Amino acid sequence: MTGKTIGLSGALYDYYAAHAYREADVLKDLRLETQNLAQAMMQIGPEQGAFMNLLVKLMGATRILEIGTFTGYSALAMALGTEARITCADINGEWTAMARRYWQKAGVDGRIDLSLDGGKAVIARLLPAGAGTFDLVFIDADKPSYDSYYEGALKLLRPGGVVLIDNTLWSGAVADPGKDDSDTNAIRALNAKIAADARIELCLLPLCDGLTMARKI
Repeated sequence: MTGKTIGLSGALYDYYAAHAYREADVLKDLRLETQNLAQAMMQIGPEQGAFMNLLVKLMGATRILEIGTFTGYSALAMALGTEARITCADINGEWTAMARRYWQKAGVDGRIDLSLDGGKAVIARLLPAGAGTFDLVFIDADKPSYDSYYEGALKLLRPGGVVLIDNTLWSGAVADPGKDDSDTNAIRALNAKIAADARIELCLLPLCDGLTMARKI
């Protein structure tokens, strides 16, 4: 919902951006082209891309699932950080066509499998042979389905695997009692569920629009 870390603005954000991450040229080019789209706010910020890149390196991730790909920045950031195979689930051919161009430009397209029938269908296909084999699942798609994606992620992840969930602070709407729309309520419900979930260890990072990191026990 926002590409900048919430709570930071003005000179402090400029300082933060200058010191918080390094962005590969191919990622910067993709980010700048995406800014021409009306839906540009759906793209993760470069600081989040840098975090995800470093995380997959630290994990030595070999198998990753991304639910919600948009123009491909997050998948590209992870692909540049590891030799893992990445399965991407989305429903929009126009946005993901841009993703494919940049994956090819970066030379990582051979390790990224994209499906356009959505996260639920992809999870259902992966589960019979893939349960307990994924290192990381990144969720950044339609908010009312977040709970379903989360449950699917826990089935697919190995013990010690990580699920990342984007937009969990939702530009502050989750803390605003005046917000009562379906997206906000879905995120609130999942945040509450995860906070009490004994199946995982949890850290909600105030990075960009809120990034929940949960490690499967």
